[in-house]
Amino acid sequence: MTTILTVLTVLCYAASWGFYLRLLYGARPVTGRVATVLLALGITFHYLALLERSRWVHSVPYQDLHGAMSLFAWLLALTYLGLELFHRQRSVGAFLLPFVLILLLAATLAHPAGPPGPPPARGSVFALHVTLSILAYAAFALSFVLSFMFLAEERLLRSHKLGTIVWRFPALELLERMSRSSVLVGLVAIVVGMCLGFVSIDRLTGRVWRYDPKYLVTLLVVFLYAAYLYLGRTTNWRGARASKLCIFNFSIVLLSVSVVNLFLSRWHRFF
Repeated sequence: MTTILTVLTVLCYAASWGFYLRLLYGARPVTGRVATVLLALGITFHYLALLERSRWVHSVPYQDLHGAMSLFAWLLALTYLGLELFHRQRSVGAFLLPFVLILLLAATLAHPAGPPGPPPARGSVFALHVTLSILAYAAFALSFVLSFMFLAEERLLRSHKLGTIVWRFPALELLERMSRSSVLVGLVAIVVGMCLGFVSIDRLTGRVWRYDPKYLVTLLVVFLYAAYLYLGRTTNWRGARASKLCIFNFSIVLLSVSVVNLFLSRWHRFF
């Protein structure tokens, strides 16, 4: 279901990415502000496109692969915008926007021919559970990008092969702080989302707990990211080791949303 809103969203994200790239080559500060405005505009159009799809399927757009991917892309862009405004650092946008664009384009190509069937559970509690879960995945994806940037920048600094663009990157310490902020958002979202999920499953089946591999993997994800926040502040783990742990943690998240969701879980199919 490609609409004019989807086209406008892609155009805004692509234009924003272009301005973020231009900013890396020493453009004036106004270039960064234009990039941020275009990103915010793209997020607005994206939200309206999701709202339009919600009216089409008569539900929150998360119960099929198209809706889940599009919602993930929107939350990823929204989380980054919040982090950018909080830390006042725009150079990360050039590396993050490609992921948002790829997710949105893949979601557009994966759209079903007709409206999907209703999810097994409905209601505001269930909708909030899914939204917070996808928000957590988006925050963890952002921390993955930041950790990857940390390792790449550190390697360039150690090799003394510095170009003009490297000096436009955030300081290593700032990248660490941004990554921790993103992980903290993800942890809060996933813990609250888990609690709401137990409420939803109780309403659906009359039991708070039903065994599902997704529960165990989610608890593992919470433990690993909590360990990242703790160890990342210690002398032995601060820096590259913490960033590598964060990248490893995201590989578990990918395992959770792919293999576990699609093949092992009964109650979690696309989120």
